[in-house]
Amino acid sequence: VQLQASGGGSVQAGGSLKLSCVASGLTFSSYGMAWFRQAPGKAREFVSRITGSSTTTYYADSVKGRFTISRDNAENTVALQMNSLKPEDTAVYYCAASSRRSDYNLRTSYDYWGQGTQVTVSS
Repeated sequence: VQLQASGGGSVQAGGSLKLSCVASGLTFSSYGMAWFRQAPGKAREFVSRITGSSTTTYYADSVKGRFTISRDNAENTVALQMNSLKPEDTAVYYCAASSRRSDYNLRTSYDYWGQGTQVTVSS
């Protein structure tokens, strides 16, 4: 199984970025997909998750209303549209896949992880 994240970069506060993650080696539609992030010196934290059928999405309070998660099961991709970015959004962003339906915000619920993509937001 491979998860390949891309789309990170450097933007000014208020700007936008769209992250993408391409999955291979798994039955993509059977997995909930999520994004986590890790800032320097901090623990990896949950950002957003989408169920296999795109029926339900979840967001951390800190990104609700600014970020949108989506997926394309035909292309085995999951995306994270990030708008109104803030300096505190600066982190390495990871995509992850989970076969579990519960505890969606826990790192331990995820079976596979991508390599991460850096997002830097300057003030």
